[in-house]
Amino acid sequence: MARLADYFVLVAFGPHPRGSGEGQGQILQRFPEKDWEDNPFPQGIELFCQPSGWQLCPERNPPTFFVAVLTDINSERHYCACLTFWEPVEPTQEELCARDAAERDEEANEGGPGALPPPTPSPPGQLFAPKTLVLVSRLDHVEVFRNSLGLIYTIHVEGLNVGLENVVGNLLTCVIPLAGGSQRTISLGAGDRQVIQTPLTDSLPISRCSVALLFRQLGITNVLSLFCAALTEHKVLFLSRSYQRLSDACRGLLALLFPLRYSFTYVPILPAQLLEVLSTPTPFIIGVNAAFQAEAQELLDVIVADLDGGTVTVPECVHIPPLPEPLQSQTHSILSMVLDPELELADLAFPPPTTSISSLKMQDKELRAVFLRLFAQLLQGYRWCLHMVRIHPEPVIRFHKAAFLGQRGLVEDDFLMKVLEGMAFAGFVSERGVPYRPTDLFDELVAHEVARMRADENHPQRVLRHVKELAEQLYKNENPYPAVAMHKVQRPGEASHLRRAPRPFPRLDEGMVQWIVDQATAKMQGAPPAVKAEKRTTVPSGPPMTAIVERSGGLHGNSARRLEVVRNCISYVFEGKMLEAKKLLPAVLRALKGRAARRCLAQELHLHVQQNRAVLDHQQFDFVVRMMNCCLQDCTSLDEHGIAAALLPLVTAFCRKLSPGVTQFAYSCVQEHVVWSTPQFWEAMFYGDVQTHIRALYLEPAEDRDSFSVGEAPVQEDERSALDVASEQRRLWPTLSREKQQELVQKEESTVFSQAIHYANRMSYLLLPLDSSKSRLLRERAGLGELESASNSLVTNSMAGSVAESYDTESGFEDAETCDVAGAVVRFINRFVDKVCTESGVTSDHLKGLHVMVPDIVQMHIETLEAVHRESKRLPPIQKPKLLRPRLLPGEECVLDGLRVYLLPDGREEGAGGPGGGPALLPAEGAVFLTTYRVIFTGMPTDPLVGEQVVVRSFPVAALTKEKRVSVQTPVDQLLQDGLQLRSCTFQLLKMAFDEEVGSDSAELFRKQLHKLRYPPDIRGTFALSLGSAHTPGRPPRANKDKGPSFRTLSRNLVKNAKKTIGRQYVTRKKYNPPSWEHRGQPPPEDQEDEISVSEELEPSTLTPSSALKPSDRMTMSSLVERACCRDYQRLGLGTLSSSLSRAKSEPFRISPVNRMYAICRSYPGLLIVPQSVQDNALQRVSRCYRQNRFPVVCWRSGRSKAVLLRSGGLHGKGVVGLFKAQNAPSPGQSQADSSSLEQEKYLQAVVSSMPRYADASGRNTLSGFSSAHMGSHGKWGSVRASGRSGGLSTDVGSRLAGVGPPQANGAPPEPGFLRPQRAALYIIGDKAQLKGVRPDPLQQWELVPIEVFEARQVKASFKKLLKACVPGCPATEPSPASFLRSLEDSEWLIQIHKLLQVSVLVVELLDSGSSVLVSLEDGWDITTQVVSLVQLLSDPFYRTLEGFRLLVEKEWLSFGHRFSHRGAHTLAGQSSGFTPVFLQFLDCVHQIHLQFPMEFEFSPFYLKFLGYHHVSRRFRTFLLDSDYERIELGLLYEEKGDRRAPQACRSVWEYVERLSKRTPVFYNYMYAPEDAEVLRPYSNVSNLKVWDFYTEETLAEGPPYDWELAQGPPEPPEEERPDGGAPQSRRRVVWPCYDSRPRAQPDAISRLLEEMQRLETELGRPPERWKDAWDRVKAAQRLEGRPDGRGTPSSLLVSSVPHHRRSLGVYLQEGPVGSTLSLSLDSDQSSGSTASSSRQAARRSTSTLYSQFQTAESENRSYEGTLYKKGAFMKPWKARWFVLDKTKHQLRYYDHRADTECKGVIDLAEVEAVAPGTPAMGAPKTVDEKAFFDVKTTRRVYNFCAQDVPSAQQWVDQIQSCLSDA
Repeated sequence: MARLADYFVLVAFGPHPRGSGEGQGQILQRFPEKDWEDNPFPQGIELFCQPSGWQLCPERNPPTFFVAVLTDINSERHYCACLTFWEPVEPTQEELCARDAAERDEEANEGGPGALPPPTPSPPGQLFAPKTLVLVSRLDHVEVFRNSLGLIYTIHVEGLNVGLENVVGNLLTCVIPLAGGSQRTISLGAGDRQVIQTPLTDSLPISRCSVALLFRQLGITNVLSLFCAALTEHKVLFLSRSYQRLSDACRGLLALLFPLRYSFTYVPILPAQLLEVLSTPTPFIIGVNAAFQAEAQELLDVIVADLDGGTVTVPECVHIPPLPEPLQSQTHSILSMVLDPELELADLAFPPPTTSISSLKMQDKELRAVFLRLFAQLLQGYRWCLHMVRIHPEPVIRFHKAAFLGQRGLVEDDFLMKVLEGMAFAGFVSERGVPYRPTDLFDELVAHEVARMRADENHPQRVLRHVKELAEQLYKNENPYPAVAMHKVQRPGEASHLRRAPRPFPRLDEGMVQWIVDQATAKMQGAPPAVKAEKRTTVPSGPPMTAIVERSGGLHGNSARRLEVVRNCISYVFEGKMLEAKKLLPAVLRALKGRAARRCLAQELHLHVQQNRAVLDHQQFDFVVRMMNCCLQDCTSLDEHGIAAALLPLVTAFCRKLSPGVTQFAYSCVQEHVVWSTPQFWEAMFYGDVQTHIRALYLEPAEDRDSFSVGEAPVQEDERSALDVASEQRRLWPTLSREKQQELVQKEESTVFSQAIHYANRMSYLLLPLDSSKSRLLRERAGLGELESASNSLVTNSMAGSVAESYDTESGFEDAETCDVAGAVVRFINRFVDKVCTESGVTSDHLKGLHVMVPDIVQMHIETLEAVHRESKRLPPIQKPKLLRPRLLPGEECVLDGLRVYLLPDGREEGAGGPGGGPALLPAEGAVFLTTYRVIFTGMPTDPLVGEQVVVRSFPVAALTKEKRVSVQTPVDQLLQDGLQLRSCTFQLLKMAFDEEVGSDSAELFRKQLHKLRYPPDIRGTFALSLGSAHTPGRPPRANKDKGPSFRTLSRNLVKNAKKTIGRQYVTRKKYNPPSWEHRGQPPPEDQEDEISVSEELEPSTLTPSSALKPSDRMTMSSLVERACCRDYQRLGLGTLSSSLSRAKSEPFRISPVNRMYAICRSYPGLLIVPQSVQDNALQRVSRCYRQNRFPVVCWRSGRSKAVLLRSGGLHGKGVVGLFKAQNAPSPGQSQADSSSLEQEKYLQAVVSSMPRYADASGRNTLSGFSSAHMGSHGKWGSVRASGRSGGLSTDVGSRLAGVGPPQANGAPPEPGFLRPQRAALYIIGDKAQLKGVRPDPLQQWELVPIEVFEARQVKASFKKLLKACVPGCPATEPSPASFLRSLEDSEWLIQIHKLLQVSVLVVELLDSGSSVLVSLEDGWDITTQVVSLVQLLSDPFYRTLEGFRLLVEKEWLSFGHRFSHRGAHTLAGQSSGFTPVFLQFLDCVHQIHLQFPMEFEFSPFYLKFLGYHHVSRRFRTFLLDSDYERIELGLLYEEKGDRRAPQACRSVWEYVERLSKRTPVFYNYMYAPEDAEVLRPYSNVSNLKVWDFYTEETLAEGPPYDWELAQGPPEPPEEERPDGGAPQSRRRVVWPCYDSRPRAQPDAISRLLEEMQRLETELGRPPERWKDAWDRVKAAQRLEGRPDGRGTPSSLLVSSVPHHRRSLGVYLQEGPVGSTLSLSLDSDQSSGSTASSSRQAARRSTSTLYSQFQTAESENRSYEGTLYKKGAFMKPWKARWFVLDKTKHQLRYYDHRADTECKGVIDLAEVEAVAPGTPAMGAPKTVDEKAFFDVKTTRRVYNFCAQDVPSAQQWVDQIQSCLSDA
């Protein structure tokens, strides 16, 4: 029973003591005046009666009523019912007020606090003061309070004849039962009657209608988020203008939280004076009047619910975790069914007439029922995770949070995690965990209804039915007696508050009230306590949780098979069948990713433990440890699935004998897991074990027949759980004698104590590392270090700290490190012991004893471990695979021998056995080697099921672009190890983890050596130069015996002089004079025109002594002439070969030796093609206008249109201004800049005038087709230059090219019937940025084409992204083809290639139309080179042969100074600039063209990849250094003849290609069948481009295939003969895409047939024929067969084999932004006839030059052959040679003897002028007839031959003649 009301208080308005405007509450009277003993008077009532402050009012307000809630220090709630009414202010108060007001006015004027009732109110402005009647109670009967206070007010107002003292006295003495569903009628003695019903069970909250109102005000979503916020301990603030609404809302929210109790600040109505409470850091639920909304806005972390506006505002910084799905959506839909039943029927065609809507009270209960079900679903099975730590004297219960989350499958769920960690849940466990107590609705629900809720999930109507059933029970709890007798309480009349009250509320007689109260208490003491005994029972546990979670368990379908595998593997291990176990192990390790398999492993291992010990041999031990590690590596620190818990007893059971007396346990090998350093894990384990032992204490010995494994739920159903046992014990406890009780308490306490000792040991086992010095860091990482700092949350008793400190100071450790580890472990264990012992009630003496014990335990264990560590070192190491040594190139040396590493899979799927299929070649176990040339990994896959495959991955050291340290897991032991990720620009990635045996210093040494080799301080340190170099950098040049100086000295002098000259040129700006070679004699003055044209000096025999160059110069000149560019100039007819000067004059261009000293431009070649009319001394001045002095020079001339292609660097700013802006008349005071600009203009004029003025009218070189598609305002100009560029330039160019402009400049009238496009003679392709504001040339001889180009840094950035896209470092989050394509697109690599091809095709069109083009971009050595090379490749078929391509690269890239060393970052100096693959980009463009025109190229795609690989590999000298000048300086350009013969590794990539081509057709394209004079126009749209497979392919069997010697492994035997001589086995081979080299495993048909022929020839004993000869023979035969078809050119076989590739028969699909127009100029027959005039030349072109002169030896069509004597050069003897006449190639070749394969010389029949009888000369063979001599005269020299006899001589002459006439 309890008092209905504890105190009655009368509070009135009083002035503020400090005189501020607001008043304050004063307690006029309180009854009883003495505090009750059991319930002191609550403080602060006067604040809560008027929460908005005490203020006077100008008018009478109606009385108000609300209930405030106060919480006292013992967290008991006091309900204060407040009824407020207003009374006129008494005059004394008015005067006070007036005085106050005056003061406050002053304050206000000074800016003090504001508004007030008006001062000195006149009688009409009467003021009213509030007065409040307060009833304080611990019971929550709002209506009774309202009625009772109302009655008192009514008696006062209506002046009823009832004593107020009696009513108040009766109110204070009224006693009612607390719960139990009784009904009680009370009367206060004023003729009133009230019925009070008490709820059935006290634990269920009373909500009346508050929950339903809350939902009405805020809506479903808002209430749900408030619910989650309150549960996850956020701050919630309600705002409303109504106090009653605030307290209802708060009550409703609390009712929803049931069965959890809200344990933080709870103030439904907060007074204004206490608003600062809102900034408290703790969570709260508070209600505040909406008037104070502004204060609430400033709070950053408070969720504000505005009840009047129906909104909930969640600040940005607050995250409210939602309910876990599917509960969130289910709850939402049920709530809407309850609140809005019409929603379901809204769409029906014939809705039912009426739907019964529940009353508000009933709806309230239905809403609560929904949340009750929600909690039952959330917390189902929670009793299975309770640990009974103590039963007597009071139950101590702990909840195993991790197990609960794990079994519910909600580990990741933020919401549940926060709820379980919260205070409310802790209260829930201690209150509801108790096994023997009264039960309520929630206990029933969670125990018995879970299955029903699961079944109803998808049936909304059934759910609704269940909700209604629960609601009935809740309603019945609140209203046990529905037929309530009517209340009878008097109420005041209508508007009674407006009548003038007869008098103020009277003062009551305290004595009288006190007397009534005393009477009642005396009566109560005499009466027997009418307490209804609570019915206590055992709380039902409900179904075990495992049965609940199947749907979220996510078990694999084939898990039974996996468990079988695990069981088999373990039984094999213990039966000693190690091989079988080894086979199964990878499958087991994969299976252990699943939970079931891990549990199964723990159970299986338990079976093999007898008497807590299992001694294994070494192999078994290793297996068991590996499986345990694999299990534990996926355990989180919480161990929610109990795996670590199940393994904990096992790691102390499995052991192996290391030596007599020394045993190693498994725990020393499984310490590196985060779970062992988590205190929560140890606590849960400890409590689980304690529960097991305490349960065993109370079980009958008979029942304890097989105790279950640690920390798990009971195994048999019939066994009673610990909770059942505890419940039984709690029931018996009151019946036991005192001694028995003491004995049980003591037993329990000592059980807990012994477990604590046991756990101190266990923890020291798992926390102390085997080698206490080494693993300290690992411990720190695992979390011991962090715990040191986070101790305050764990340590409950400071004793641990003090003991640990004394231990540290006293223990006499010499070794500081061990001491450190030991100290950390001791502190960790002490904290743990403190916490668990305090919680489970261990006596303080025992606790002290434990603290003393712990350091000794740790110390003893350290000593044991030392022996184990020592012995384990002596174990024979595990058999690791043998290191496989890589094959090295000749001259390649090992720098660092193999370091054991694991090669891990990177982001590429191939090779890792990913979704792409194929074997898991990676991870592989092996070693990494560092040589002078490469980084090489060789090893074998760690997965034994893949087989004995060797995995090789390597790349040249020079190609390394990024090296990054990573921390990775080793694939076998799953330990974290240091690793290294190396990325190379040959698209290889080595992601390696170092083996444990590799120390960090070895790894560091590897990195340093790698860096040293990658960036040598000097270029001489590179592999190509250091390999067998003839001179060391410091040695002086050797003295030569030759009379003339050697090439090397020459080159030194040359460089020295050039340096001087350049120095002088830049410093003094004098007229430039080159110094002479040997500093003797005067050089020819430069101003005279240098008459010596190089054409005279090309053949040394014709050099005359009169020439002005000195002999040493002459040698330089001849060596310059041997260079590639010079050979090409001769071929193009740009430099003449005749000795007559007259002919040279008529040529428009000449070869100028002006740069032979590299003085004008260091990065240009020595010989340059310039217009005939320009003198050498002018070039110096012109060069100053261009960047890097790279002035325009000719690099190619079209054979047909005679247009030339020029290249230069970009213009300097001043040059541009001078050239295009200066007036034609020079002003008198012209500066040097202007004069050089004039020179420049003259120079361009000279270039223009050197071009032929005519343009023949054959269709190809018109621009009509080109223009219609490309030009115009939107055409290709628009796409090349930024579209929408205003100004006359674009339209001008467009119109002129399109043929709309005025007639031609030379005045020739346009031809009738054909509109000639008028076009400029020279187009200058320049960078748009440079050509801004430039006027076009007035004479329209040249025209600017501004284009936007990308810079080298953009190429670099793009390449980085391309690398990452093609070779990602780690697997993509969602691997799909789309993600690769997305990253490829982001790199913009293909866009750059598109731009290059687009510009190149534009230039090709212009050249083909007869206009010349000058490409003048950036510095003239990157994009310029790319464009110029591509243009020549597209325009001239010669460059599409092997020899031509070599010439192109040598000329445009090497001689014209592309900076290979700088762009490839070859040395330490270039390291910062990084790798910029300009040349690789060019090769990619060539590859794109090759794909579109596969029959136009003599070389194969492999050739391009080969160059792409080796231009960065630094294996050859070809691509080193930045210019010819630098190569001369190092003496690389002209090797001395003596050197060249030395047997050395190939220094030049070209030599290597040549030698390799003789042996194998790998560089040759069988589809090669060119069309004469074919200009290629490739598509350049990004959609037409393909990703080059060079970027993506890889061969793990042998590494990159570009070092041919290494790639050609031992050939595969075609058939394997069985040893018993039986039939050969199947010939089938598995070819793995990323492992085998596909071209070698499956060669194309032609290669296959050629190999077959060679094999057969070898078997027949013949010397095998060259592959090229055989191929040429086949092709010739094909041609003869193909003649009748009327088409003789390419063999039909080849045409048919490429039907899908377009052959360009003059059909060019134009691509422009507007649309694609097709322009046809079908002129294939015209073009073949147009060159008839020079038929001899055409014959030359079509035969000899289109065949590789480099592969002479391989391509032998032997039309006629035999032995001839040939006279050597001047003063050389006659020699017999084997001569071969080749009609196909139109050559005469000779060899040393018949079987010789290397051709010693070639005479091109195209150069033969006559064949005549000869005369015997000196030294001729004596025995031969005179008539057997004959001479062959060529344009170069005369050859003397002699046959063995006259007939053979005659035959030779006839054969040669017939060859000549055929041609």
